[in-house]
Amino acid sequence: MTEKFEAPQAAGPAREGAAGTPTPVGVGAGDPVRVVHDHADRIFSWRYERERPQLVTLYNKASASQWNSVTDLDWSVDVDPERVTDDEPPVLSLARRAATIPGSPLASWGEKEFTQLRVEMLKAQLSQFMHGEQGAMMTAAKIVETVPWIDAKYYAATQTMDEARHTEVFARYLSDKVGDAYPMSPFLQGQIFGLLEDSRWDIAYLGMQIIIESLALAAFGELLRRTSEPLLAKLLRYVMSDEARHVAFGIVSLNELYRGMSSAELKERQEFLIDNTMRNRMRSTTPEVWETMGVSVEEVMPGLLQAAGEVGHGPFVAFQRAFFSKLVPNVRKLGLLDANDGYLRNHWAQSGLLEFEHADDTSADFESYDAVAADRAAATSAA
Repeated sequence: MTEKFEAPQAAGPAREGAAGTPTPVGVGAGDPVRVVHDHADRIFSWRYERERPQLVTLYNKASASQWNSVTDLDWSVDVDPERVTDDEPPVLSLARRAATIPGSPLASWGEKEFTQLRVEMLKAQLSQFMHGEQGAMMTAAKIVETVPWIDAKYYAATQTMDEARHTEVFARYLSDKVGDAYPMSPFLQGQIFGLLEDSRWDIAYLGMQIIIESLALAAFGELLRRTSEPLLAKLLRYVMSDEARHVAFGIVSLNELYRGMSSAELKERQEFLIDNTMRNRMRSTTPEVWETMGVSVEEVMPGLLQAAGEVGHGPFVAFQRAFFSKLVPNVRKLGLLDANDGYLRNHWAQSGLLEFEHADDTSADFESYDAVAADRAAATSAA
C-alpha cells in the first residue's frame, strides 16, 4: 500500500511533474512522498560553552548507548506473523464478541478472518510505528536547526540518529517478517506535519518529545508485554531505551524555557495539549484495518461498542492508561498543568486524567528503560 506524491507549491527550484505539479529535485512524479514546508527560523550559535549539565549528561548517555541495527539484532530469526503476539489484542476479542450480535457485519466471519484481522492489526500498528519514527527523525532534525542552545543541538543530533535507526528497524521488520505496510494514519500525519510546519521551535519539542514520545512508550510497552517473539522483543526494548531519553530531553529543555514564558504564551501551549490529547484518542480507531477486511469502521464500531459495554471496558483502555500515566506527570513537571489558574488541570479533570498526575515522570525514571546498557553489562559479566 503506497501513498501518492503530494506537492504543495514549493519554494526554491522545482521541476514540473507529469501533470504540471511542481516536484522537488530528485523526486519522481509518482514517488510516495509529501512536501512539508517549515516556517521556523534556523539558528546558528557561536556560544559553545557547555552550560546545561542535565543536557550534557543526557548527551553523554545517548552517545554511549548507541546500538547497531545489523549487529545487535538477530535478523535470522523466523517469524510467524500469526503468532507474533502471545494473546489476542483487545480489539480482536471484542470483534469476536461483536460477531455474535444479530445483524453484525462480522457475523459470517470464521477463524480464517479473525486470524487475518490479527495479522492486519499487527501490520497496521508496526506501520504507524515506522511512519511515526520517520516523523520523529525529521522533528529532531528540526530541533537541531531551531533550538538556540548548543547543548540541546548536540542532544537533538543524537536523537535524529536514534530515530533513523528506529525507522529502519520497523521498516525492515515489516518487509522481512510481517508483510506490506499500511499508509500513514491521517491523525498521526496531521500531528507530525503540524509540528514540522509550526514556526515555534518549542512546539516541536512539546508535540514530539512530550506527547508523541509518551504515546510511543505506551504503545511499545503494550506490544512488548504481549510478545515473546525474540527479535521483536529485543527491538522494542532497545527502541524504548532511546525513547525514554528523548522524553527526558523534552522535559529538561522545556522546563527551563516555560519558566520564562508569559501567561498568554503558556495558554497557547495548554490549548495545544488539550487539542492533541483528543486527537490521540481518535487515532485508536484504525479505520484502515477494517477497510482491508472488507468492512468500514462505521459499520463495525456500534458492535464493538456494544461488546465493550457487555464486558465492561473499551478496546483501548489499557493502552490509553499507559499513555496518560506518562503524559500527565511529564506535563505537570513542565508547570503547564497549573499555569493560568489551573486551566489545563480543569480540562483534564473533566476527562478523568488527573489520577495519573503523581506517576513517575520520565525525566526521573528514564534510566530504568536502558535495556542496551543492561544487555552490555550482562554480556560483560558472562565473559
